[in-house]
Amino acid sequence: MSYIQKRGKNTAWRESLMRNLTTELILNESLEITETRAKELRKHFDHMITLAKRGDLHARRQANAWLRDIQANEKETALQKLFTDLGKRYKDRNGGYTRILKLDNRKGDNAPMVIIELV
Repeated sequence: MSYIQKRGKNTAWRESLMRNLTTELILNESLEITETRAKELRKHFDHMITLAKRGDLHARRQANAWLRDIQANEKETALQKLFTDLGKRYKDRNGGYTRILKLDNRKGDNAPMVIIELV
């Protein structure tokens, strides 16, 4: 079990954080967050890509239950971008959908910061 899974916050807060970060990573394709959160986010994002690669109705409904309903632009939501763009982009790839690049530590609390981006 990773550090983020047992760090003293309640379960609803952790789940909500991962849902928000997963949605933002799909929309922006790059995030600057702490290292621990990025490592935890990788698991959830990989699962979303696996659902998008399957592409059937049940997979779409499972992804819709996890993702937030946020618009990428005027005509595309995060769910649509996941299944139309990202699912096709990673169709032949068997994992390793994200890359984590280390940055300097955060100035206020010296937390290790990283950039997580799509490969």
